Amino acid sequence: MNINSEKVLVTGASGYIALHCITELIKNGYKVKGSIRDLSKKNKIKNFLKLNSDDDKFELCELNLLKDKGWIKAASDCDYLLHIASPCVIKEPKNEIDIINPAVQGTLRALDAAKKTNIKKVVLTSSLGSITYGHQKSICKPTDWTDISEDIGSYIRSKTIAEKTAWDYLNSFSSHPFKFTSINPGLVFGPPIANKTKSTSVNLINKMIEGEFPALPNIFFSIVDVRDVAKLHVKSLNNNKSDNKRIIASASESTHFLEISKILRNLGYKKSPLNSVPNKLLNLLGIFNEDMRISYNMVKRGYFSVDNSETKSIFDWDPIPLQKTLEDMCNSLKK
Repeated sequence: MNINSEKVLVTGASGYIALHCITELIKNGYKVKGSIRDLSKKNKIKNFLKLNSDDDKFELCELNLLKDKGWIKAASDCDYLLHIASPCVIKEPKNEIDIINPAVQGTLRALDAAKKTNIKKVVLTSSLGSITYGHQKSICKPTDWTDISEDIGSYIRSKTIAEKTAWDYLNSFSSHPFKFTSINPGLVFGPPIANKTKSTSVNLINKMIEGEFPALPNIFFSIVDVRDVAKLHVKSLNNNKSDNKRIIASASESTHFLEISKILRNLGYKKSPLNSVPNKLLNLLGIFNEDMRISYNMVKRGYFSVDNSETKSIFDWDPIPLQKTLEDMCNSLKK
């Protein structure tokens, strides 16, 4: 462990990615202040992290993405800020504003708190979804943006708008008030730290191995291991080469949904589906169901790749292979 007296504010501390980031920060000697919406859950989170209740390396505070209360105070004794908290859904909400508003307002509150305190750098957890959708580019780069005028779904729209809002906020100053990096992960898999998690990707794998899906749509995903995502967040704090960059955190080649299922089958999960949903059927169902329509639009996106060469260069990054990611994830879920 490195000796480090610096403290990092991590928003959304109970989340799948955030718990891995906190673990990685503590391993690297940082002190951590995690924010949650309800402090009554603080002991549960410390149990997940296997920390003593009086451990001075970690503390918790209460913050809400939609409320001003507490943000300045939370950031005032911290050196860095990882803004990870954001709503994550698969099923389309009745009103997309319920997803977009917390994502955007929470991002602005985090940035404003950083500006008004002594935060040296903010690392924002964005998404590869803010880069790869609403267009048909075969190779997506950090300079690309998702076209939110297309039918891309509420989650992808919320992440794109929130990240654009962050860059617009920074660029409204003649010189940035703090250093800034956005991390743009693909679909995040890997072993969860919490024994129960609301993570979309963890629930997806659970449903696949339990045989809850008779068939899968012909969708391609660009995938990354949650442990790699955490390391890239932490390494970004003191790596000046990542300043003012959008960091693609994902495998370069996208993977077909059924390929994920085949790996699960090879790992012994024989209930994982082997059949595809016909594209025509998905298109037809999309007339009556918004979730099906969004899925069909992802099907139409087809195969794509991403240029992660800059990420590999800046961080000397060698991504964890998908086979190991899924194997470790499933072994963790068994426990």
